[in-house]
Amino acid sequence: MQLVVGKIGRAHGIRGDVSVEVRTDEPELRLGPGAVLLTDPAATGPLTVESGRVHSGRLLLRFAGVKDRTAAEALRGTMLIAEIDPDETPEDPDEYYDHQLIGLDVVLADGTPVGELTEVVHLPYQDLLTVERPDGTEVLIPFVEQIVPTIDLDEQRVVITPPPGLIDPVDAGAGAGSGAGAGSDGDAGEGADSDADSGSDAGSGSGPGAGSGENGGGA
Repeated sequence: MQLVVGKIGRAHGIRGDVSVEVRTDEPELRLGPGAVLLTDPAATGPLTVESGRVHSGRLLLRFAGVKDRTAAEALRGTMLIAEIDPDETPEDPDEYYDHQLIGLDVVLADGTPVGELTEVVHLPYQDLLTVERPDGTEVLIPFVEQIVPTIDLDEQRVVITPPPGLIDPVDAGAGAGSGAGAGSDGDAGEGADSDADSGSDAGSGSGPGAGSGENGGGA
């Protein structure tokens, strides 16, 4: 199975280093020296990690054969892809690969069906679960423990406890207009919708509060 574990950013310095947007919760394993990575576009790779270091909070990698800034800049925007065993699971029991989550049924705490989990969106500050409702609409669920308290892979379901307005619009107009004089043309209150923020291509383990991960979560 292939998982996106990073995205190459701009070149750093003149010796071939590149900054990498990490999309795995196991960078030491997936992006460590000696790691051989496939790429998208495929013609760019495979790439072998020669060395790595953290600079100003960013991961910098140097790949074998990439010796100068020009060669490093040519890699900008390349997705880094790791091959993993499909039966492999993250070391942290509270983390999951994306492929473990996609297709799970999403229900409320009382068992009320919400929809099917179709995608894990990895953002810099947190992960989001895309849930497709029975009517074909989609809703984004923040992947945090308070809202996603239970993931049961055996039962193939995710239990969520969403705040008001996250799943269904809040009817702010209920009861509005009371107190208006008889025969007046006062407008009824307007309903208010509340949506979750959308957001990134993933690649490693993801879990409640995990922040971001890989396309398969945790890889």
